[in-house]
Amino acid sequence: MSGYLTTHVLDTARGCPAEGIRIVLYRLAGDTREKLAETVTNDDGRTDAPILPAERFATGTYELVFFAGDYLRATGQAEGDVLFLDEVPIRFGMADAAAHYHVPLLLSAYGMSTYRGS
Repeated sequence: MSGYLTTHVLDTARGCPAEGIRIVLYRLAGDTREKLAETVTNDDGRTDAPILPAERFATGTYELVFFAGDYLRATGQAEGDVLFLDEVPIRFGMADAAAHYHVPLLLSAYGMSTYRGS
């Protein structure tokens, strides 16, 4: 079995999934940053498929960038040109070639957190 990566976003201020957040996945190696995928969260705050499916999975260092500012503006939680949270990068490592990695984002206009989910 090969590993894979999933993610989702929850709006902790509104108590609901965060629909419509653009997410970009990069693989990092030294000074190289390679874009692997780009997607948008669905009405459940999840991606329709793993953002890194098993057939493309490799161990290493990755970065998910969540374009939270667009979502926060659209939902009326933030306004203006300068936001407290705008693009939210999460850099993490995946060392187990057979594991399912799940990296969620819990989001509000003034705070965020993440963890390794299941």
